[in-house]
This record gives sequence, structure tokens and C-alpha cells, in this order.
Amino acid sequence: MDTGLEGKTVLITGASRNMGRLAALAFAREGANLAICTSAKMKELQEVAEEARALGAKVVAERCDVADDAAIANFITKTRGELGSVHVALNNAVYRGAARAFLEESDEAWLRNLEVNLTGPRNICRAVLPLMVKQRWGRIINFSGIAPFLGAGVSKAMAKLGIVGLTRGVAREFAEHEITANCIGPGTIDVERDVFQESRPLRPAQPIRRLGKPEEVVSLMVYLASEDAGFITGQCYLVNGGMYFH
Repeated sequence: MDTGLEGKTVLITGASRNMGRLAALAFAREGANLAICTSAKMKELQEVAEEARALGAKVVAERCDVADDAAIANFITKTRGELGSVHVALNNAVYRGAARAFLEESDEAWLRNLEVNLTGPRNICRAVLPLMVKQRWGRIINFSGIAPFLGAGVSKAMAKLGIVGLTRGVAREFAEHEITANCIGPGTIDVERDVFQESRPLRPAQPIRRLGKPEEVVSLMVYLASEDAGFITGQCYLVNGGMYFH
């Protein structure tokens, strides 16, 4: 498949590891240039940047908290200066935090969840959509995950269901500018987890009895960003081994 991504700029938040890292390298192999960021793991992000450069990509790699408007503005300014524009935005940054029952969750954790998991993608969309409107081409890819469809954690489910609404609203409002917005909902994927996260067991209702591979999610990202996906918008694709249907 000719994705049509050669020479385009793909912005990926939370690109220092796991699916963000693999996505960056997959887009680099397609000939795209990269604007990648992380809020904390700069050493790992620089390693991703070097791997992508070895594949021929031009790369802007910055520290950027997606809840910080000033940091986003600086990130976008540097990206435009070095790479020209932004054609694809993958809102991959996520706040997981230590798992807490609803009645035990602090106000600080609730607000940080909202800032990163819902307001962050909104901030990135508002930063890149004017560029996409001007060039009359763009792709927004957001992530809803497992939570909103299974009620897996009150605050996470709330924020991630909001992402579905954000995606569909952007899809409708900006379709006339040849901009699409879609959402991916990964299920139980075999990724590196933080020390406070437990490994997720397979759920009894999951027909495909294995963990998902990160590459199986990344391949969908590349397709939704491609020229071939130009008539697909406002959708939420579930990559979950049949665990639930939507």
C-alpha cells in the first residue's frame, strides 16, 4: 500500500515508549518526518529520535506536557520551523496514575486525568487544526482504550468516552477541509507497564486468547493516517481480540 505519507509530518505525543515509539518508527519507514514529545522520559525519546533519523526521517523531539498551552505552542513553533507543518496528529500521551477506587481517588489525580487524557488531545487538536485547514489535508487519531466500553475505572472511563465525543465532533466540523478524525480503542495489549500497574489478565469474554501485539495497533494508525483512509472519519476502531463490540 502506498500510504502517501512520504514527506508529511506526523506529530506523536507520548512517543518515548510502547506504541508511541513503535508508531514513530513505523511512520519513519513510510517516509514521514516526525514531531515527537514526552512529558518526562527525554532520554528514551531521544533514543526514538535517533532510531527514526537512521531510517531517514527528519525529527523534532521535545519535552511537552499536553496540558501546558505554552509548551504546546513552543513545540508547534519549532515543528513548523524545522518541518514546515503538521499533517497527522496522534494523541497518544496518557495519564495512568496509580489505580484507585472512585471513592479513594484524590482531587489532584482526578484533575490530572482530565488534563492529560481529555484536555491534552483537545489542546493538540486546537494547535494543529489551523495548519490542516490551511493545507486542506489532515488526520487526527485519538485513543479511547478499554475503559469507556467496560466501565473500567470511573475517571478513566469518563475521560476516554469524552475522547470519542471529541473525535466525532472534530470529524463533523472539519470534514469540509479534507480532515479526518478517528479513534482507536486498544484492548489488552502486551506493552511495558509502570511499576504501579498490574499486568492485565485475559478476560473470560475475549475470544482471541492472547495479548494483542502493539504492532497490530500501530498498523491501524498508519492506515488511518494514509491517503487510502480519506473517506473514513468519526469512527472508533476497537483492537481488542473480540473482547467487546461497539
